[in-house]
Order: sequence, then C-alpha cells, then structure tokens
Amino acid sequence: MLRIAVPNKGSLSEPAAAMLREAGYRQRRDSRELVLPDPDNDVEFFFLRPRDIAVYVGKGTVDAGITGRDLLLDSGAEAVEHLELGFAGSTFRFAAPTGRLSEVSQIDGLRVATSYPVLVTEHLRSQGVTPTEVVRLDGAVETAIRLGVADVIADVVETGSTLRAAGLEVFGEPLLRSEAVLVRREEGPEPQGLDVLTRRLQGVLTARQYVLMDYDVPLELVDAAVAITPGLESPTVSPLHNREWAAVRAMVRRDHTNRVMDALYDVGARAILVTSIHACRL
Repeated sequence: MLRIAVPNKGSLSEPAAAMLREAGYRQRRDSRELVLPDPDNDVEFFFLRPRDIAVYVGKGTVDAGITGRDLLLDSGAEAVEHLELGFAGSTFRFAAPTGRLSEVSQIDGLRVATSYPVLVTEHLRSQGVTPTEVVRLDGAVETAIRLGVADVIADVVETGSTLRAAGLEVFGEPLLRSEAVLVRREEGPEPQGLDVLTRRLQGVLTARQYVLMDYDVPLELVDAAVAITPGLESPTVSPLHNREWAAVRAMVRRDHTNRVMDALYDVGARAILVTSIHACRL
C-alpha cells in the first residue's frame, strides 16, 4: 500500500481531508484515529502533526504527505515538493514596531523571533544578513517584541490584522509564499502508486478550477463563439435538430464564468448553461 501522511489537526487538516475525499479516498470519521487503511484504493493514511510530516517522508517512513511549503522548508528533511494543492495559501513576512524598520538589511545585529528558525536563518543568510539571535517560539510570535524577547518577528501573515493589533507592521519583501503541497522523498525511486494519487489530486484541482459550459449558437457564428471558449484542447461542436444551429460544449475557468457568458450572449449564443465538474482526468 502507498503510505500517505495527512495533517491530524490545524488549518491544513480539513481542506486536506476534503480534497482526498473528492479524489475518491476514504477519510476518518473520528479525529482520534491515527491510521486509516483504504484497501479499495491500495493506500494507507497516517494522521500526523503537520510539522512532522516532511520528516517522516524524508526518512522513508511514509511514501508521501500533505503539509505546508513553509513547514517543508523549515524541516530540513530530505523531502521535496511534488505537487501544489491550491489551498491554505499564506505569505511569510518580517514585521517590526510601526515605523521602525523598512528593509531586511536592517535586521543585521537584531534578534528575530519565529516559529520557523531554519527557514528564517537560511533566508537571512542568502541576503547577507546576520542577526544576533534567531529565537524559536511555538506560538504567539507577535507578542515577542513587547515582551522583550526579540526586536523583529517573522511569521505567516494572512490579513495582517493580528500584527496591527500588536502595533506591528510588515516590511521588506516576503520570505515565502506558502500553500499546501504534496511532498515525497528527495532520493530514491518514485513510490508505486504515487502516480495514481497525483492524477487524482490534479483531477480535483482541475474540477475546482473549471466548469463545463454548454450553449447553442447559429452555424455562421460558431467560429466567433469557439474563439471565446477554446476549451483545453478543442470544444465539442454538435449539430442540432434545427440544422442552422449547433451545440457547443467546452471547459471554462470557473472564475471567468460570467464574463464568458456575457461575451457569448453578445456574439449570439443562447441557452448558455454552466455545470460544475465533480472529477476529471486530463
């Protein structure tokens, strides 16, 4: 069986489980379950701390896992990113008291508090910056400056409201733009069954990003309409009972749906219908 590590809690847990369900895999019903075999799909799931998943993958204890790009890079494990999963997006930034710092170079000689010491140390080294100390904290990093533990913090930033409430502001370029990723071991052959898992997850990503659009259009306007909906390879064009019209079906990006419908209507298409895609293989 392909052994897959899944986050057992935190912001990655529920979206990862939802994505695996959409890909056709079993997922646990009880949060106390630590191991879940899925013999119908020839896989076995292990529910682990998100921060530990890259370590287990790197050591070959499991074959693949879902974790954050930030956690992967901070782990220092012999694991690599295999597939972006499109959820849990975040930005990793430096922050300091409002108006105090504006460039990363100013961190030189200061203390930095973070939950990602390896990632921060490597980034600062690449920038030629040497802090006095990188202080590892497991949480509530934004309070480190007020408590006198550090001069600067480095943390995941979503809206920035927590930082502003603490009297902090971000500065400099982001260290990293993170999201959930599927990881595998860096060395050795690709585990058997990983290709199937990859195709299934890619199918979920595509199904989430695209819809099916069907519409009727006069024959003389087919070329103009198809130019608006070229599909992935080519749209399907079928004759209707009324020989002066054709039916067209194409995949369209979900976030472009209404704009495309408006353009088709203006061209002369009618009976424009949109259907969600449950699963697909490309």
